[in-house]
Amino acid sequence: MSDIYESAANSLGLFSSPCLTKVELRLTCKGISDRDALSKPDPCIVLNMQSHGQWMEVDRTEVIRSCVNPTYSKVFTLDFYFEEVQRLRFELYDINSSHNGLKEAIFLGSVECTLGQVSHSSFFIIYGKMCFQITAEELTGNDDYIELSFSARKLDDKDFFSKSDPFLEIHRLNDDATLQLVYRTETVMNNLNPVWKTFKVSLNSLCSGDHERKLQCTVWDWDSNGKHDYIGEFEATFKEMRGAIDGRQVQWPCINPKYKVKKKNYKNSGIVILNQCKIIKMHSFLDYIMGGCQIQFTVAIDFTASNGDPRNSCSLHYIHPYQPNEYLKALVAVGEICQDYDSDKMFPAFGFGARIPPDYKVSHDFAVNFNEENPECAGIQGVVEAYQACLPKLQLYGPTNIAPIIQKVAKSASQEVHTKEAMQYFILLILTDGVITDMADTREAIVQASHLPMSIIIVGVGNADFSDMQMLDGDDGILRSPKGEPVLRDIVQFVPFRNFKHASPAALAKSVLAEVPNQVVDYYNSKGIKPKVPSQYQSSRPFGP
Repeated sequence: MSDIYESAANSLGLFSSPCLTKVELRLTCKGISDRDALSKPDPCIVLNMQSHGQWMEVDRTEVIRSCVNPTYSKVFTLDFYFEEVQRLRFELYDINSSHNGLKEAIFLGSVECTLGQVSHSSFFIIYGKMCFQITAEELTGNDDYIELSFSARKLDDKDFFSKSDPFLEIHRLNDDATLQLVYRTETVMNNLNPVWKTFKVSLNSLCSGDHERKLQCTVWDWDSNGKHDYIGEFEATFKEMRGAIDGRQVQWPCINPKYKVKKKNYKNSGIVILNQCKIIKMHSFLDYIMGGCQIQFTVAIDFTASNGDPRNSCSLHYIHPYQPNEYLKALVAVGEICQDYDSDKMFPAFGFGARIPPDYKVSHDFAVNFNEENPECAGIQGVVEAYQACLPKLQLYGPTNIAPIIQKVAKSASQEVHTKEAMQYFILLILTDGVITDMADTREAIVQASHLPMSIIIVGVGNADFSDMQMLDGDDGILRSPKGEPVLRDIVQFVPFRNFKHASPAALAKSVLAEVPNQVVDYYNSKGIKPKVPSQYQSSRPFGP
């Protein structure tokens, strides 16, 4: 094993608990109570995992409108550790139809179990009158993904005053003859010739690696009451779908068996077309690190007046001779992990919200070392020293604007895009004590940054109300710019430091950095950028100290 790999892997604790395998979880829930006599719930399940005594959200299902017995197409993929008790909690919410987040959702109940318990195929948990079914399947090395683009033409019209609102479901036929939902497309309203959005599923989910396994594909006409009208179905295999790899279309007649028997001249209820089938080789985070990808770590520190006078022991910026303040604790906990992935260990450090010398104008992206030409500090210790040295020279002021610093780092990340290689990925750590005042500009900056090799970690320091900050974290619905443009991918992780005040630094680092490896992989995979071969870089780019 190379020193590069060992250094990187040990910093994430990858060898303390070797991952045996990955497990895919699928969820079904039955018996959800109606909201009232006139409406049914819009259920969504949120998966949480316990880490260092804290429940952390891992992922969530899609929202299914007007449904009391939902079967979700969302698949949760988890690492399975035999020697660890991995506690899971599934929270069921009724989502407000006008807002996909949890802020205004109605909590319907939750169930808890361990990953070990649910790893035995199907696992049932009863909660009141509801039944949660959790189906687990081990990933068996078929970790490639398949990208599919479907459309249809001349579908049957099932509506009297408008056209059908079609969506497509793909089920896999299991060895025990049961059907497993693989994917459900979005609904295309009022259209008999729908073009559904391109989607991605793992080869394991689609056919368990068996290219000739039967897939049952059904087209429905969506109805708001949840009683969808059946249009027709067809059978396919992945072997047939592969015919669309070279750009050719693959077509199937959509058949309604009842119409076929009753109608003499019946041909079909429409044609379903596969326009594209692409096999995507999935690479791991360490594949990119081993290939020479460097993590460019930047820190931005809040120097607004709400932190309090640094000379006062009540200030969040107070420098105690023996006890580091919360800013320093968060900086060191996250920075010491990231520095193992940067060969030169030189980190830009910026401040915002202060009046700075010599003219004491307010700045929202000044170098903490006051060297605008070279804001880099030598190692995390260098950042700590620059932070402590600058405090007496600043006048804490305001407001709390973070869009400028996001835009500054995004400018550097945008230059990396042109290389079309996995060479540099940028992580911006923002430490702030309060709710930001340039929310509209920040949302716009994050949406633009979501197109770049960049992730943003925000740690809330102190006891302020950070509830509005949660909207920046794409876990709670989809973040959009003021113009309505959605983020291309979720790149923001927000965590209040107070949740980890009595936990180890490792717990905070694990929480805020947990999503970064997947964000790195998702970015490069979405761009079709493969990792470099490790041997090309190990001799020329020394890694670590």
